[in-house]
Amino acid sequence: QVQLVESGGGSVQAGESLRLSCAASGIIFSKYALAWFRQAPGKERETVACISWSASDVWYADSVKDRFIISRDNAKNMVFLQMNSLKPEDTALYYCNVDHTFWPMLDPAVYSDWGQGTQVTVSS
Repeated sequence: QVQLVESGGGSVQAGESLRLSCAASGIIFSKYALAWFRQAPGKERETVACISWSASDVWYADSVKDRFIISRDNAKNMVFLQMNSLKPEDTALYYCNVDHTFWPMLDPAVYSDWGQGTQVTVSS
């Protein structure tokens, strides 16, 4: 069973940056694709960005393309999300997850194990 621990969230002004981190354990990390998801109040959880096991492929939601960068460190079993030019609409609880079947990881409902998430709040 995978364990996921997200960190790095906070409260920032529009235009500022944050870097989220996620530590995964309980799996052979290098064999899994990884993704960041987010869920805003009153909205469904959505996929933000995905990275393949080798980091050769990445996918971004249109809403974050050119602003967010996903990366991974297989030696440390961690995935990161660099979030630049943050907007109020980026405000959400951010989660990571892993998969070795689906690419990209577009359906959050597929996953049953989640971490506690990390809150990102962007004010205008």
